[in-house]
Amino acid sequence: MKKHVKQIKHHLFRPQLWRYRLVFWGGAILVGLVAAVFALLADRADQVFRYIVSVNEYLPLIITPLGFVLTVYVTRTIFSGAEGSGIPQTLIALADPGSSLSNKLLSMRMVVGKVTMAVLALCSGASLGREGPTVHLGAAIMHSLGKYAHLPEKYVERGLILTGGGAGIAAAFNTPLAGIIFAIEEMARSFDRRNSGMMMIGVVLAGMTAIVVHQHNYSYYGTTPATLDFSWVWLGVVVCGIVGGTLGGGFSQILVVTSKKLRPYMQTHWVFIALICGLSVAVLSILSNGTSSGTGYLEAKQIVSCAGVDTCNGDYGLMYPLYKILATAATYLTTIPGGLFAPSLASGAGLGADIALLFPPELASTIVVLGMVGYFTGVVQTPITAFVIVMEMTDNHELVLAMMATALIASGTSKLICKKPIYEALAENLLAMMSDKKSKQQGGR
Repeated sequence: MKKHVKQIKHHLFRPQLWRYRLVFWGGAILVGLVAAVFALLADRADQVFRYIVSVNEYLPLIITPLGFVLTVYVTRTIFSGAEGSGIPQTLIALADPGSSLSNKLLSMRMVVGKVTMAVLALCSGASLGREGPTVHLGAAIMHSLGKYAHLPEKYVERGLILTGGGAGIAAAFNTPLAGIIFAIEEMARSFDRRNSGMMMIGVVLAGMTAIVVHQHNYSYYGTTPATLDFSWVWLGVVVCGIVGGTLGGGFSQILVVTSKKLRPYMQTHWVFIALICGLSVAVLSILSNGTSSGTGYLEAKQIVSCAGVDTCNGDYGLMYPLYKILATAATYLTTIPGGLFAPSLASGAGLGADIALLFPPELASTIVVLGMVGYFTGVVQTPITAFVIVMEMTDNHELVLAMMATALIASGTSKLICKKPIYEALAENLLAMMSDKKSKQQGGR
C-alpha cells in the first residue's frame, strides 16, 4: 500500500509532468488572451472602415486598393508565410512537424504578422474573418512554448499544434465544443470522412424516428411556441442543404482554381492583382452600402436576430449574400492574411434570409440558421464542425437534427463540385507559392 501511495505521489509531483501541464495550460490561456485582443482589434478596425464609409461612400475606391497593396507588400517582405487563412499553414506544419518549414510557419513572428495584417486589411475594407488566423496563431503560440520549454518531440510535433488550433477556434467563436471537433475533423483527420457522414446519417434517422414515434412538437429558434407544419422544416433542410452546398462548393472551387491560375503572376504582378481586387471590393462595398466589407459578424447577428421580426432592421437586401461572397473571394485572392469562417457564416445567413422568403413567415429564423449551416458546410466540407459552430453560436439546441441533416446534404452536394476540401487545396497552393518565391530569390542571386 505504501509503495502504491509513493508511486502516485511520484507521478503527481514529477517536475517534468508539471512542465508539460504548465505549457499546455499556460499556452491555452495565452491563446485565449491573444484571441480576445485580436477580436477587439478586428471590431475596432471594422468600425474604422464604417466611419470612412459614413464620411463619404466613395472613399473606399481610393482607400481599399491602396490598403490592399500596403498589406500585401508588408506581408510579402516582413511576414512571408502569413498569407491567407492560417489553417493551411497549420495543416502543412502537422504534415511535417519539426521541420524548418514547420518552425517558420509556426513562429511568433507569424502571430504578430497575422494579427497586424488582418487588422490593417479590415481598416481598408477587406472581407475576411479572424478565425482561421486565430487557428494559426493558436498553433504557433503552443508550438513556440513547447520549443522554449524543451518538451520531447512527440509532444511538440502534434499535440501542441492540435491543441493550439482547437483552442484558437474555441476562443475565436467562444465555442469550446466546436474547437475540439474542428481539431479532430479538419486538422487531426482522425475521423474517416465517409464514416463521419454515415455516423451523422444514423444520428439523424434515429432522431427523426423518435420524434415521429413520440409525436413531440418541434421547437424553433426565434419563434413563438406556435404549432408549425413539420414538413415545412424538412423541406427547408433539403433546400438549404442543396442551395448552400452548391454555392459553397462553387465558391471553394472558384477560389482554389483562381488561386492556382494567379500563382505564377503573384511574384511579378502582385501590385496589379492587389489593386484590381481592392477596387472590386470597393465597388462591392458601395453597392452594398458597406455591408460586404468587414468580418460580417454584425450583419450575421442582425439577420439571425431580426428574421421574421418586422420592426427589426436586419434586411440587407436580396443581393447581400452575393456581394459578400464576391468580396470575400476578391480579398482572399490577394493573399492578404485573413480567414473564411465569419464571412461564410454571414453569407450563409444572407442566403438563408433570401430562401426564407419562400417559406411561412414564422419559419424565417429557422431557415436563416439552416442557410448558415448549409453554405458554411459547403465551403469548408466539415459538416460536424459546421453545425456545432452554428449551434453553439446561436445557442440553439432545438434544431440539432435539422442542422445535422442540412450539413450532411450540403457536404455531399459541395463534394460534387469541389472534389478536394478547400483547406487541403489551399495548403498545396501555399506550398507551391512559397517554392516559387524561394526559386525567384535564389535566381536573383
